[in-house]
Amino acid sequence: MAIKELKDVDCAGKIVVIRQDLNVPMKDGHISNDKRIRAALPGIKLALDKGAGVVLLSHLGRPTEGEFDPKFSLAPVAEHLSGLLGKPVTLAAKIEDVKVAPGEVVLLENVRFFKGEKKNDPDLAAKLAGLGDIYVMDAFGAAHRAHASTEAAIRKAGVGCAGPLMMAELNAFAKVLDQPARPLVAVIGGSKVSTKLGLLENLLDKVDCLIVGGGIANTFLAAAGHNVQQSLCEAELLDDARRIMKKAEDLGKMLPLPVDVVTAPELAAGQTATVCDVDAVPAGAMILDIGPKTVAAYEKLLADAATVVWNGPVGAFEFPPFDKGTRALADALASDKAFVVVGGGDTVAAVEGYGLADRMGYISTGGGASLELLEGIKLPSVAALESC
Repeated sequence: MAIKELKDVDCAGKIVVIRQDLNVPMKDGHISNDKRIRAALPGIKLALDKGAGVVLLSHLGRPTEGEFDPKFSLAPVAEHLSGLLGKPVTLAAKIEDVKVAPGEVVLLENVRFFKGEKKNDPDLAAKLAGLGDIYVMDAFGAAHRAHASTEAAIRKAGVGCAGPLMMAELNAFAKVLDQPARPLVAVIGGSKVSTKLGLLENLLDKVDCLIVGGGIANTFLAAAGHNVQQSLCEAELLDDARRIMKKAEDLGKMLPLPVDVVTAPELAAGQTATVCDVDAVPAGAMILDIGPKTVAAYEKLLADAATVVWNGPVGAFEFPPFDKGTRALADALASDKAFVVVGGGDTVAAVEGYGLADRMGYISTGGGASLELLEGIKLPSVAALESC
């Protein structure tokens, strides 16, 4: 079903409530990375430009629901937003304190300070929706949670619609999942198969090639009969890995595994790295990255791709020299003609750390939400928006 968008809604003289994802990292009471705040700006500015007053909602961290905790206050966010917007952003401690006129911006305190947020309480949802005439869901990073501010409030609103960030995310993933330009390649890394089993299963039905990396690849290597020694590996999921490999074979899909790897006695800075073939991992060693022959093979697959989705590093990129595989794939994707969607906190951090974010097709703001989309799960916020 089509989703109504903020850009198409008459907002002149009205109050627009926007659920944003302003859950930024904090250190000593200060914002250490304002990426999510900056991602929220287009939606806020759009509502203001259309003549509305704006009420902003967001959570921050994981406070005890129903209890105020200054450590999780959105006060620093309100101050930072004031600077970015060039106008005051008032922080309202309580729902009844929210008062806003067209052209003004108010930020309600952390929605998790209110009882019923995480339980999707309909009464709280009605109060949040009642703060304005139009309710906008623009927090893709929280779209996979059926909470009062992300699901029920959309349904309670007189007018519910999606903001520009939400639509940009959905459109980017639609390019991957609905009618992708082919070949479609997925690169799925990370530590555990168990957290991405459903994702791998669903993607096999859609992609032409599925590349696995990190600890996930170790489990697949073990399932294929290789001795991964002390590497991170989920022995209890070997049968699942074999089933997925068999499914790929039956579907005629490529599921390449590393042919060489980078190993060390332990995962720590300053380790001496050893490159070896996958059937020659030293006793007591850990696989911590893909090797140069594997990098070359994967680069070729990515160069031939028309669409790529990447979620999860292929090695322990936080600890040089085990970052070379992830860096090589990032460089390859930045240079490729393919439309590339990058998701997942570690992957985004790696790409941004390499200074390559602006050379990718789309950088997703939602880790859990993007994974559920790729797994084929309908996001609660999307279902609510489709019902409006």
